[in-house]
Amino acid sequence: MNKEISITELEAAINYWRQTSPSVGEELRLSTQAAALASPYAMLIMTKRESLNVELFEPVAQQAIMHWLERTDQSR
Repeated sequence: MNKEISITELEAAINYWRQTSPSVGEELRLSTQAAALASPYAMLIMTKRESLNVELFEPVAQQAIMHWLERTDQSR
């Protein structure tokens, strides 16, 4: 999937997964999908970039983004 995801879209995807699969345990552990998306989100913040190509994401994060795009009718 050769698609740029903006930091705003990535944040929306993380929030989607946090609502779909709320944090669990005393440590409030993120779901697998939200945790996978946290790394590219942090990378965008640290590098002060506005977007990142989905191909650079780990496979779990790619799947989480694709699912979010499909479920929220964001796929373009």
